[in-house]
Amino acid sequence: MNFQIQDSEIDGDTQVIALGGEVDLYTAPEFKERLLEIIESGKKRVVVDLSKATFIDSTTLGVLVGGVKRLRPAGGTLLIVCSDPNITKIFEITGLDRVFQIHPSRDEALAAAAEA
Repeated sequence: MNFQIQDSEIDGDTQVIALGGEVDLYTAPEFKERLLEIIESGKKRVVVDLSKATFIDSTTLGVLVGGVKRLRPAGGTLLIVCSDPNITKIFEITGLDRVFQIHPSRDEALAAAAEA
């Protein structure tokens, strides 16, 4: 199975989750579990880095939407790092590019998170 998940704390309110490989029906539950742990620990800004992801599916999109729904009532935000045009197209086709802030680099996403 080609999937990696790694996270790192940036500061008390910000956490990055980096996903690599295929994030799909089989691997999304691990991503969801980690995302929920981070949100429940009190993080207000979560950056999901998809720069090393080769594929995402609707299950992954559902996890991301669920994360936003949990963060927004507490004034939080979820930002996405994605430079792969094929993955970015998935967000555009589904209209989720209007739900998520999508940035081409982690640095840009973290700068936007700091302003949020």
